[in-house]
Amino acid sequence: MSEISVPASEVFPTLESNILVDGFHIVIDLDKSSGSVMVDALTGKEYIDCYTYFATLPIGHNHPKMEDPGFRSTLMRAALANPANSDVYSREYAGFVDTFRRVAVPDDFRYLFFVAGGALAVENAMKAAFDWKAQLNERKGVEGGGDRILHFRHAFHGRSGYTLSVTNTDPTKTARFPKFDWPRISSPALHFPLDEDEVAAAEETSVAEIEEAFRSDPHGIAAILIEPIQGEGGDRHFRPAFLQRLRELADRHEALLIFDEVQTGLGLTGSMWAFETLGVIPDIVAFGKKTQVCGIMSTRRIDSVEDNVFHVSSRINSTWGGNLVDMIRCARYLEIIEEDDLVQNAAMVGEHLMQGLREVQGDFPAVTNVRGLGLMIAFDLPDAATRDALRGQCWDKGLATLVCGPRSIRFRPPLTFSVTDADRSLEILRGCLAEVLEPLAAAGS
Repeated sequence: MSEISVPASEVFPTLESNILVDGFHIVIDLDKSSGSVMVDALTGKEYIDCYTYFATLPIGHNHPKMEDPGFRSTLMRAALANPANSDVYSREYAGFVDTFRRVAVPDDFRYLFFVAGGALAVENAMKAAFDWKAQLNERKGVEGGGDRILHFRHAFHGRSGYTLSVTNTDPTKTARFPKFDWPRISSPALHFPLDEDEVAAAEETSVAEIEEAFRSDPHGIAAILIEPIQGEGGDRHFRPAFLQRLRELADRHEALLIFDEVQTGLGLTGSMWAFETLGVIPDIVAFGKKTQVCGIMSTRRIDSVEDNVFHVSSRINSTWGGNLVDMIRCARYLEIIEEDDLVQNAAMVGEHLMQGLREVQGDFPAVTNVRGLGLMIAFDLPDAATRDALRGQCWDKGLATLVCGPRSIRFRPPLTFSVTDADRSLEILRGCLAEVLEPLAAAGS
């Protein structure tokens, strides 16, 4: 049988005849792309990859250690079989769980559940909370309740049934779909340089809204859900002290604290999970993207209800349980991340890139609010039009970036990103800023 592919020149015509093709105009060369460089099979053009498939590629393209014959043999065996992990168990499944627990799961977390897709990870975290809170209510003789999720403005948690009700970034993603009216709280994000008084006031407003939500519905809220850094909404950071107050509020009001670390997890922020740097332990963490197998991990707090979803069959379930191929690939990623100390690399190179961006900010006043943790980095421009023009220019000059929020550019490089990669990215960015901003400045003068 011939290889299942078409020539690069036929990719767009083939796809456009059947599906919406509204992504980047690039045909990825899966063979020639390497490390932090993405190659277009149509043109041969190279891009420094600060896009990484929307932050899902942890160790860059074609990492040499992915050539390991034992890994490749295991991967192929799983791909040809694709067993139903929820009901039939395998040595490969157990090997992945063992590696994931050893490398990626903090000691505070006891339970794991795997599924395909970050939105479904968040959704199952919510289901675990609904079940837990409803049973607490039943113990108290309270009928109903436990069916609401307190969440924040500027949040993106997915596009599945439940997550549509807590996602509120671009209306295109949620408009005209049925949603629940769950409490939505002001989001006290940081703006740099910090105005401490302004941040503190915003946090107090949020806390007051949360307290009012619990007062008005004391048995209804099952969980507080938040991204420790809101990615899609604009790389919006929070003070650790605010996240700690959420921890205290969740404990006091008998709600679970859920961190959506689908985007922030697996080393991007310079620690395996963002919450480890921020110093606040949630009850449930949803993960995905860089793990490529998605799911949730939970502390033992959920065991305050004995018959919770981790003990009762079929309360949460998935036929393939995240897909064995994804699990084996993730296990190899984790081994490489551990062997090459890539989490520390993300912290070190991220700081270097941040310092370079601060210097860019000093040279280009239109660049503001440089912010980041590890390699999760962003900056603002005066408006969406300028931001979009800069993003287009960056791609034209070989720097693949992403946008977020109303006027931000975000960087999502792989954990293997080097100081050399960072410096080259900054060089291209400076040239692009000059080309985009100087005509605007001339027009305004």
